[in-house]
Amino acid sequence: MLRGNGLRFGIWIFSGAWCLVLGALAFAPLNAAEPATALDKFLSAQTNLQSWSADLTQIRRLKTLIQPLTSTGRVWFVAPNKFRWEIGSPAQTIAVRGADEMLVIYPRLKRVEKYPLRGEAMGQWKDTLALLEAGFPRNRADIDQRFKIISVMPSNDVFNAILQPKSAAARRMMPQITISFAADNSRLSATELQFGDGATMRNEFRNAQLNPKLDDSLFTPKLEPDYKIVEPMKTGSR
Repeated sequence: MLRGNGLRFGIWIFSGAWCLVLGALAFAPLNAAEPATALDKFLSAQTNLQSWSADLTQIRRLKTLIQPLTSTGRVWFVAPNKFRWEIGSPAQTIAVRGADEMLVIYPRLKRVEKYPLRGEAMGQWKDTLALLEAGFPRNRADIDQRFKIISVMPSNDVFNAILQPKSAAARRMMPQITISFAADNSRLSATELQFGDGATMRNEFRNAQLNPKLDDSLFTPKLEPDYKIVEPMKTGSR
């Protein structure tokens, strides 16, 4: 169970950080008259984002639970792919992306899980990670190659963009990604991931800062000697 939950959490964190690339986009709603032009503007605007941080509320809905699980935390992101997520205060779970691996740290348990981001070790998650590692599409050709756009629709004070991976393997693991933007300032307000078993994980962001100066130490956590390091995708660990 720990392996499955930790891996799902890690993939969710990785996916959420991938969605943060959209945080600075100047969103333009799609319409029947000029969808291509609107989408091109939407994609090209992401070059404005260098770094990003925000407080967050995490809402997880699982089929086995009647009530959702709600936690608060903080996220930091530096383009193109550095991120750190902390859930809980004090942090109960920390996820940090390295060059070729992702660390999921449990301070109370003094445990660290290492997940490779390349190679064959990811097994059934390989296609999903490959999709996310490629980054968000930068032009219409990219998005048409990798995603089906289900809809981009206004709802109250936000726009909700629903994307579906075209890769059958990735779609089985993560059928749908929803990215929500505030209508008044075009900033990222929420992301929601739907998993193949019906579970969903939603992040709602607040107090966001665009292009703050972030210290590199955020993304290179120092682990105490008494932490146990395990690699769930391998048969052995320490």
